[in-house]
Amino acid sequence: MHLVTLNIDTIPLGQPLPFILRGADGGLLAQKGFVIRNRAELEVLVTRGLSLCVDTDESGENHRAYLAQLQQALLSDTALGQIATIKISASAQAARDREALGPVDWPELQLRATQLLRAPQAQPDFGGRFHALHDELARHAAQAPDAALLALIHISAQETQMYSATHAMLVAVACMVTARETLRWPEERVQQAGRAALSMNIAMTALQDQLALQTEPLSAPQIKAVETHAARSEAMLRELGVADPVWLEAVRCHHQRTPGPLAQKSEGERLARLIQRADVFGARIAPRALRSPMPVTAAMQACYYDEAHQVDEAGAALVKALGIYPPGALVRLASQEVGVVLRRGASATTPRVAVVLSRTGMPTGEMIPRDTAQPAWKISGPVAHKDVRVSWPLGRLLALV
Repeated sequence: MHLVTLNIDTIPLGQPLPFILRGADGGLLAQKGFVIRNRAELEVLVTRGLSLCVDTDESGENHRAYLAQLQQALLSDTALGQIATIKISASAQAARDREALGPVDWPELQLRATQLLRAPQAQPDFGGRFHALHDELARHAAQAPDAALLALIHISAQETQMYSATHAMLVAVACMVTARETLRWPEERVQQAGRAALSMNIAMTALQDQLALQTEPLSAPQIKAVETHAARSEAMLRELGVADPVWLEAVRCHHQRTPGPLAQKSEGERLARLIQRADVFGARIAPRALRSPMPVTAAMQACYYDEAHQVDEAGAALVKALGIYPPGALVRLASQEVGVVLRRGASATTPRVAVVLSRTGMPTGEMIPRDTAQPAWKISGPVAHKDVRVSWPLGRLLALV
């Protein structure tokens, strides 16, 4: 970690942050993309972090160039007006980064992933197609993590036809965000976690989709297929040309119940444990023919504690990264309004939301942004998707992130 202290006057107000903001000890103060609305909110962050810093090790080349330019300006007593110009250009670069990603067609990604993972051995150039899919998810997880989480959690809470691939995409993005932002793993490990999560169920993708819709108990062959899928997925990946031992070990071990410190595990086992915790979360927020999905907070609690009912290191990292109310979750506010979480906030309990139901339970029509750090709009609890009978176009939600 290489922290650079920022002058408070250089932080863009009312615009998405073009970087992750950290305190003097390296602790997370605000995610990239978080909007600090006014000077008072900024001073609260300063009080919480002692100073405002950016870790240049986790910043992209464009932001590192911005920091160098900013630091040079501060050292040379550049006029504040000129420093403000540097600040604005950094925000403009963040906007250009988002534009470069382009609008994401999440249903198309779902379909691509489903076709690829259901019949991998029938796909020409499986390796190229898989890596293209993974690289696209990895890019969104790095450059627009809140939007990616919002899209996948929103879809997962409703999806039954293409459950397996959607689940794998959510677990992959959640693992990459957690590995990068909280566990601070090297970028190579972040990418390995994403690839392993995306391919973890490759030997039973079609079966998983069938089971999501099945109303009768599992048959003996189905039970055996579920119990052996991790080893069979590893073997299938080897046949498809995967030779990365860490990736393969993570897939083989991703259903093992192995609580304990991550430092005591091999590299593949560390990835597997993170995947296992994210797998628990993703599975519990998804609907099945025989049961309704859990509220997001209950699913988060399930991955936070290990098999011995102790705090799990990987699970705690996941909760810290995604927040108690991650993007895509439904919440009730102190105002009795119901909102959809748009992006993570300065703390795990203060995300930004868009109100979709009024206090009387009627659709608002226009989605009204709310800052849950304000007492009037504090989150009072989660709301299950099954209890809200109104749906909202994903594109409208993503436009507000």
